[in-house]
Parts: sequence; structure tokens; C-alpha cells
Amino acid sequence: MSTLLSRRHDRVDGRGSPRPWTLRILSIAGLVAVFAAADYLEFAPTTLVDGLDEIAALLERMLPPRLDDPGRIGVLAIETLLMAVLGTVLATIASVPLAFLAARNTTPHPVVHTAARALITFCRAMPDLLIAALLVRGLGIGVLPGVLALALHSIGMLGKLFADAIEQTDPGPREAVRATGVGYFREMINAVVPQVVPAWIGVFVYRVDINLRTSVVLGFVGAGGIGFALQDALRGLTYPRALGIVGVILLIIAAMELLAILVRGLLLAPTTPHPRRERIARVTLGAVVAAATIAALIVLEIDPWSLVTWVGPAAEVCGRMLPPDFGALGGELVDAVVQTVAIGLVATAIGAVLSLPVGILAANNIAPHPTVFWAARAWILVVRAVPELIIAVIFVAALGLGPVAGTCALAIGSVGFLGKLVADAVEEIDPGPPEAVRAVGGGWWKTLFAAVIPQAMPSIVGSGLYLLDVNIRTSTVLGIVGAGGIGFLLFESIRTLNFEVAGAIVLVVFVLVYLVERVSGWIRSLLV
Repeated sequence: MSTLLSRRHDRVDGRGSPRPWTLRILSIAGLVAVFAAADYLEFAPTTLVDGLDEIAALLERMLPPRLDDPGRIGVLAIETLLMAVLGTVLATIASVPLAFLAARNTTPHPVVHTAARALITFCRAMPDLLIAALLVRGLGIGVLPGVLALALHSIGMLGKLFADAIEQTDPGPREAVRATGVGYFREMINAVVPQVVPAWIGVFVYRVDINLRTSVVLGFVGAGGIGFALQDALRGLTYPRALGIVGVILLIIAAMELLAILVRGLLLAPTTPHPRRERIARVTLGAVVAAATIAALIVLEIDPWSLVTWVGPAAEVCGRMLPPDFGALGGELVDAVVQTVAIGLVATAIGAVLSLPVGILAANNIAPHPTVFWAARAWILVVRAVPELIIAVIFVAALGLGPVAGTCALAIGSVGFLGKLVADAVEEIDPGPPEAVRAVGGGWWKTLFAAVIPQAMPSIVGSGLYLLDVNIRTSTVLGIVGAGGIGFLLFESIRTLNFEVAGAIVLVVFVLVYLVERVSGWIRSLLV
């Protein structure tokens, strides 16, 4: 214990915050890495501004938006929503038992714990669009590969957060139930499940929101959804039609986000004066999810048995990737990996700079005026509602092929992602210090820099590092639309049936994403 405390003291000062030298070293290293990455990509500081001018010109060519076939687009929109729900439900069914095996306090054996955590990490590290592309090769074009891709990738998030919730349960109820002589399963159902259900509901609702954003682009690899119609419009250069489809996507995602906020508010309030009303709300939510799942199987024309038999064809495709061929691409593969990391670094740095002011203005407790608050929140909502791959398509159309377009797209997308997290962090600060500054006559700027930012900074830094993790993961698939990175080599090898080469790239992608996740987690542990 004394050794542990000594190490902690070496890392932090007496108040539990990082030592200044740690911050300085990491800040300098981060700046050097960002500037080196920008130089590697030949990304000039004015590139993003110039890109916005080109985007404005492209948007002029898109106006006015139109929907040539509203009926078909409506069907695809419903299909996309049902894919998101069904994929999340399937992932939840798989994640619940996996979480009990992965949680330290409920796993039957350390080996089982390690294996379950490894499977969860693998699902999280593999990009969903990559999983969809591989499943399309094994199962054919359609919605089934898309649903399965959403489910498999969601296990990476749901399994981890479900297991974390189990590890945080109170052991008292378990000991009481165990004293009655019941077995392992009764102990889990009676003592653990009731404690974790509220957290699980929140994670489930949030994951449906994420999967809806993902499902709109699965059509780019033939995995169903409204993304197929969007890709068709962009390939045909019918930009007004493409903008109309983007508008439909924006409305769907915005409506889902508002619904998710409402559901979380009803079901996950810290205290409730009406337990019976809360139970009714949960039962109602369960009934709605069950009905949506059945509707998805019917509308999407998915045979329930196919949710089991897909393993064989998928395993056959994966088997064709072995042994991986690293020699076919040589230095081209190394360059693509470096380019992918560089895109993520530069995009995260630009996104952080743009997100900080937007996020502060979107915080209800610090915004200078309600109009400013709602404008900032609206901007964050609009940017978050458009998936990065669609933004990348627009930048490629405006700026041409290459990593610069991918960097600009991820930078803009980062504003919506990090801006919301910054706003949430600012809204959660202790109100005492800002009130004290105002009491002595401090203005808005003084309050911001003296009492708001110092409190929110640890959370903001942690969110920024998480954004870097997400951006590098996303940059691995931008190449599918010509926006640079390793994705171009990957999807080209799959398209041309060079599965041994694809296997090598898949392995590299997994190792890259896993290492980035571990490094960013280590840095967060030092700073936050």
C-alpha cells in the first residue's frame, strides 16, 4: 500500500491533480506530434478555412434540395431506424451474459474473465463499417450484414459498460441471497440484476442513438439503409437530391436524440417520487422495444434462423484472410498507417480548438444569453446529426481526393462530439466558485477563466483524449470515400477479393486501434 501511495505522490501533488511538469511534457509532446502530422499531410493552417469556402460553393450547387422518390426514401429511413434498434437488441442479448463473465466480481474464473474482456475489446476495436464490408462478402448485399455489423460492434461498448456496472454493485445483497443457499444464477438474477438495470437502460438508449448514426452510412458498403440512396445520388452527381437525403437523415437523427433525452429523463432520474410510475415507464419501454424488434424482423424480412446461420459464411470469409499477406503492399501499408494516425491527430487538435468556445456557450450555467445558448446547442446538434463519413464525402467533392479532405471532415465532426462533452462538463461544475467571483464584481470573462475553466478542464482533457481515440478509429475507414488513410487499401483489397492482403490490413487496423486506446487511456489516468 505504501508503494502505491508513493507512486501516486510522484504523479500528483497534494491536491490529487497532475504535477505541472507532467502537463508540460505531455502538452509539448502533443503539440510536436500535431505539427509533425500536419507537415506529413501537407495540411496548411488555412486549409480548413479554404475548405469551408469550397464547401459553401458546393452547397450552392446542392440548393434547392429535392426528394425525387419520397416513398422510397421514407421506406429506407424506416429501414435504417429498425436496423439500429434490432442491432442494439441483438448486441444487448449477447452482452448481458458476456458482461457477467467479464466482470471481476461475477466471473467464474480469471481465465474466463480475460477471454471475455478480450472478445469485448476486439469487437470495440474493429470499425463497424469494416465488419459490414466483410459480412457483405460472406452473406451478400442486404440489411442482414448491416444489422449484424451493428450488433457485433455494439458488443464492444455494451459489454464493457455492462461489466463495469456489475463491478460497481453493492456486495451486500449478494451475500444476503447467497446465505439462503441459492445457486449462482439465482444469485445474479435476484441480487445483481436489480442494481444494474438502471445503468443498463441508459447505455442501451444511448447505443440506439449511436447505431442510428452508424446505420445511415452502412449502405456505402451494400449493407442496407438510407446510405445506399445517398451514395447513389453522390455518384450520379445529383447534388440537390443528395442534400435532400441528408436533410432526411438529419431529421431522423435529431428526432432520435430528442427522444433519447426524454427517455433518459423519465427512466433514469436519480430520485423519483412515484416508483409505480417509474415501473410503468420501464415496462412500457420494454414493450416498445419488443414490438420494434418484431417489426424489424418482419419489415426487414430477416429470417430469425439467419441470425444463427450467418456464422458459417462469415467464418469462411475470415478464413480466406489467413495467412495474412504483409508483403504485397510493403511500404504503402506503412505510409497508410502513418497517414491514418496523422489524420486523427490533426483533426482532433482542430476539433478541440473549435469545440471549446462552442461548448462553453452551449452550457446553460455560463452562456451569456439564452439566444447564444440555443444557437450553440443547435449547431452542436446539427453537426452531431451528420455522420463523419457523409461530411467526408462532401469535403472530397469540394477539395478532391486525399487525406486533407478526411482531416477537414473529422475536424468538423469533432465540433459536435466534443462540443457536447465540453458543455456537459461545464454544466456539472460546482456553482460555488463562479458565484464567489461574481460576488466580488467579476464579469463574465473573469468568471470563465477564474472559476469555470479550471474546474472543467480535467473532464475536458479526458474527453479530448477520448475524441482522439474515436477519430483515429474513424479515420481507418475514411478511405472508402477517398478521404485518405488505410481505409482505401482495405476496402480496395476486399473489393478485388485479395483477402490475404485484407487480412493483413485488418490485423494492422486492430493493433493500431487497440494501441491508441491503451495509450489514450494511460494518458487519461495521468491527467484526469
